[in-house]
Amino acid sequence: MANFIIIGLCILAGILFRKSKTLPKDAHKGINAWIIYIALPAASFKYLPHIVWTKELLFPALAPACVWLFGWLFVTAYSRSQKLSKATTGGLKLTSALSNTSFLGFPLIAAYFTEKDQAIAIICDQATFMLLSTIGIVVAIRSSQSQKLSTGLVFKKVLTFPPLIGCILALTLPHFINISPLESLFEKLAGTVGPLALFSIGLQLRFGGWFGELKHISIALLYKLILAPTVILTIAMFLGLSGTIIQITIFEMAMPTLVTAGVVADQYNLNPKLANLVVGVGIILAFMTTALWWMVLTYSGLV
Repeated sequence: MANFIIIGLCILAGILFRKSKTLPKDAHKGINAWIIYIALPAASFKYLPHIVWTKELLFPALAPACVWLFGWLFVTAYSRSQKLSKATTGGLKLTSALSNTSFLGFPLIAAYFTEKDQAIAIICDQATFMLLSTIGIVVAIRSSQSQKLSTGLVFKKVLTFPPLIGCILALTLPHFINISPLESLFEKLAGTVGPLALFSIGLQLRFGGWFGELKHISIALLYKLILAPTVILTIAMFLGLSGTIIQITIFEMAMPTLVTAGVVADQYNLNPKLANLVVGVGIILAFMTTALWWMVLTYSGLV
C-alpha cells in the first residue's frame, strides 16, 4: 500500500507543480535527462551484474519485439480501415507498441512484486529502448516525411543512447574490474528513477481535447493495455513457460505507453496531440488494468 501512495503522490506533485507554474515549462526535460543519462545506467550497474543468466531470460528480451510486431500489424490494419494519415498512423504505432517498462514499470513492479524483480524489468527495458532507438526512429522518420532516412542516422541514435551504453558496460566491466566499491552509489542513483520518473509524468500529463480523439485513443490503449500482454501470455502458455521471469515479463508488457515514444512523436510531428493523450490516458487507466493483470498472473495459475 505504501508504494501505491508514493506513486500517486509523485504523480500528483508533478501535476500540481505544472498547474502552479512554479517550475519552468520544460522542467520535465531536465528531469528526463537525469533519468536517461544518470539514473537508468546506474540501475543497470545495480542489477545486471548480479543476474544469473539462463535461457529463460530470452523471454523478457524478445517479448518487447513481439509486442511491437503485433502492434505494428494491428495499427496498420486499423489505419487502413479508417484511411488515417501517415503522421497519425506513425504516432499510433509508436504509442501502441512500446511499453513504459522503466518510468512506470519499475515502481509498479516494486509495488506488486519485489524490488529485486526489477533486474528482469531492466532486460525488458533495454529491449524496448533498442526498439524505440532503431525501428521506432525509422517509423517516425518515414511517417513524418520531414527528415531523410539514413543508416548513419539510425546508428547514431542507437550508439549514443545512454541506457544502452550503461547496459553494455554493466554486462562487461565487472568481468575486468571490481565495481563493488561503487555499489552503494549505484543504488542511490538508481533509487531516483521511480520518484523522478513519476514526477516527470505528472508534469507532462495533458487531457484537454481527449473526447475528439476518443476512438483512436481507445484502439491504441485496447492493444497496449489488454491485447499486448494477452499475446505474450498466450506465447508463454504455448511454450509451457512459467515462473517469476515470465510473470514479470507479461506484467511489463501490460504497462502503458512509453513516455519517450510520445516525445518522439512530438519531435516528428506525428499527431502529437493524439500521442500525448494516449500517453496520459493510458497512465491513468494502467493503474486499474495492471491490478487486473497482477491478479491474473498471481491467482489464475496460468503461468
